[in-house]
Amino acid sequence: MTSTAAPSPTPTAAPPEPPARRRWVPSRKVLPYLLVAPALCFELLVHLLPMLGGLYMSVLELTQFYLRDWLHAPFAGLANFRFALDFDSAVGVTLLRSFAITAGFSVLTVALSWLLGVFAATLLQRSFRGRAVLRTLFLVPYALPVYTAAMIWKFLLDQDDGMVNSTLGGLGITDGETFWLLGDNAFLATVVTATWRLWPFAFLVLMAGMQSIPHDVYESATVDGAGLWQQFRSITLPMLRPVNQVLVLVLFLWTFNDFNVPYILFDKSVPNAANLLSIHIYNNSFITWNFGLGSAMSTLLLLFLLVVTAGYLALTSRRMKDA
Repeated sequence: MTSTAAPSPTPTAAPPEPPARRRWVPSRKVLPYLLVAPALCFELLVHLLPMLGGLYMSVLELTQFYLRDWLHAPFAGLANFRFALDFDSAVGVTLLRSFAITAGFSVLTVALSWLLGVFAATLLQRSFRGRAVLRTLFLVPYALPVYTAAMIWKFLLDQDDGMVNSTLGGLGITDGETFWLLGDNAFLATVVTATWRLWPFAFLVLMAGMQSIPHDVYESATVDGAGLWQQFRSITLPMLRPVNQVLVLVLFLWTFNDFNVPYILFDKSVPNAANLLSIHIYNNSFITWNFGLGSAMSTLLLLFLLVVTAGYLALTSRRMKDA
């Protein structure tokens, strides 16, 4: 009896593999724009849309009677701008006075903040015992919230039991009864409070800029017989010019738009001496309920800051090229 072997199965061919999909890889020219796109979209959403809304409101006769349906407020054209810039009227005169106060406030605050910042940064540039503690203490005013910083100075400048009056009265400098938050003294109180809060930022930026200056340059200047003042004038200031260009511009924009400090110091009863443009626009918008006029003033402020920024950058860039 013979046995036959079962036929071996014929091998079947493996199914073909699907073609690999090519992954799209952005080119080097496109990649930077893709990375910036989310931040740009968010920036447009947060800043551009409210700005466009303010521009539209500035050409409307938007008062309290049209708040429910402000999109259908009567069209005023450039009437709000003409009314704000009419310096023969009370509105134009108060706007011009507020602009002058804001300009003086910004110049003094930026100058004092920069001077304190460069002095502290120069003082703490060399290593000594306790330098880390001083750096931390110097940054405390900037780390505090704006509300907290302004409230601290409001209590310090209080006429009844404020520390400023108590200290100056104890030293015999004043009679201890000065009203720092009233009258013309309100301007000085605003400058001091804003400077106390902003100078640590100038100190931080300038300190970082000074650390990027090679130490060999100072050693060579010392060997050549240059003193500390000569080194500061001939080495530190020229090499800090790019840092100062950005720092001064940022401080100016912050102070010219400052609303929190005067509003917290004086609440809604801001003295005329401290009536900054931000407070003036707020009063015209939310106190007199003329949102069209307030938006027109805000637009004028925006245009002024754009012109100043463009002129400042053009001037400083030309000076840097010439240097």
